[in-house]
Amino acid sequence: MAETRPWALLVGVGDGLSASIARLLTHEGGHAVALASRHPDRLAGLAAEIGGVALACDVRDAVQVAALFTELDAHGRTPDVVVYNPSSRVRGPITDLDPDAVADALAVTAYGGFLVGQQAARRMLPRGRGTILFTGASASVKGYPRSAAFAMGKFALRGLAQSMARELAPQGIHVAHVVIDGGIAHPSRPVPAGAPDSLLDPDAIARSYLHLIGQPRSAWSSELELRPWVETF
Repeated sequence: MAETRPWALLVGVGDGLSASIARLLTHEGGHAVALASRHPDRLAGLAAEIGGVALACDVRDAVQVAALFTELDAHGRTPDVVVYNPSSRVRGPITDLDPDAVADALAVTAYGGFLVGQQAARRMLPRGRGTILFTGASASVKGYPRSAAFAMGKFALRGLAQSMARELAPQGIHVAHVVIDGGIAHPSRPVPAGAPDSLLDPDAIARSYLHLIGQPRSAWSSELELRPWVETF
């Protein structure tokens, strides 16, 4: 039986925030979900759980990104929603950073966002609808010491989102950037017993993504900041 639900594509999927978004879009958002990662074998369990598909893609490679969307098209899975989550960190003093490692981090965090956003826009514009969401961080708006590469990448991704939103919104495409200002809870990073709510709950974050996807076009958000109530601004 052919899939009749709209498709969502999540790029850069792991077992944290992306998994929460995938489950919520499937169970409450009414979407079929495609998951993309450099290691799709690690997504087999999640794909089976939500009845989705897992596909291979290295976001640094324009050919692979184009092939990902072409494969989705070929199977009737052209996405109405695209969420871009990948990022890469290179920590250290500015004087010691390896230029090649920094270039690779920028390719994952920002250039890949451009490649994915471009392919998504090419498919959404003829339809006159669609949602593209980019996941940012504290570093999207403030650069921290010993984190130049991450700040560069996240600043660039935010600029990409702002430019795309201004260009595509008048044509029916909703583009938004989500600043996640704080650490995200994970089984390997539980909330400290003495500091409840000090980390963001990935399931709670996912609900904000679902809200953005469902926003009426008369009141679209182009940027959303999320932080625990105990987090300083």
